Amino acid sequence: MSFSEPVLAPWLLWLGSGMSLAFLGLALTRRPWQALLVDRALQHRWLAATVMVMLLWLLRAQAVDWLTLHLMFTALLTLLFKAPLALVSVTLVNLAMVLLGRDAWPLLGVNVLVTGVVPVLIISLVWRWVDRRLPDHLMVFLFVCAFFGSAFTALGSGLAAVGLMALGATDIQSMHQALEYARFLPLLMPSEAFITGMLMSILMVYHPEWVATFNAHRYIDTK
Repeated sequence: MSFSEPVLAPWLLWLGSGMSLAFLGLALTRRPWQALLVDRALQHRWLAATVMVMLLWLLRAQAVDWLTLHLMFTALLTLLFKAPLALVSVTLVNLAMVLLGRDAWPLLGVNVLVTGVVPVLIISLVWRWVDRRLPDHLMVFLFVCAFFGSAFTALGSGLAAVGLMALGATDIQSMHQALEYARFLPLLMPSEAFITGMLMSILMVYHPEWVATFNAHRYIDTK
């Protein structure tokens, strides 16, 4: 989900933009482009995934005038390419939505925060927990990271949007609509979990080397 019309106070728009810019800058300090420069196949996969996510974001439901509902795929991008490249991808997709006239320019920062920064942080924490604390088993990685992790990203993104509305909504009616939307978040989580889990299960079986967060030797070869 993302904002499509400015319903937040200007100070909150600036704050959201500043936070998004800070996290994007932090991601760029990891120099994610170096991996792209040395691996042409990775270039193709990353660009293709970014374009596909952009096209899928066009399939959106306009819940109310200021809010659109769509699958994010941020968890999938993070599991495939790790956090820095995933955040760059989501930023480019949000920029494309602005250039196509789907979202307003002032909302670019808060949309990157809601659809990029928050989900990337959540799925990264889930992955780190699985990597360090849980047994080395393919099904553990698949279900906890891909299914449950992506569901948590959808929940976190929705709660972040509702929290922003609670902090700085300029219209009381929009605030009531946001609270009503929050009640339906549990119904939106399974779709994100199912699509991400299904795609990850296919990739982990046929092309495990494409999943940057998945160690095939650790999870498959040693079993």
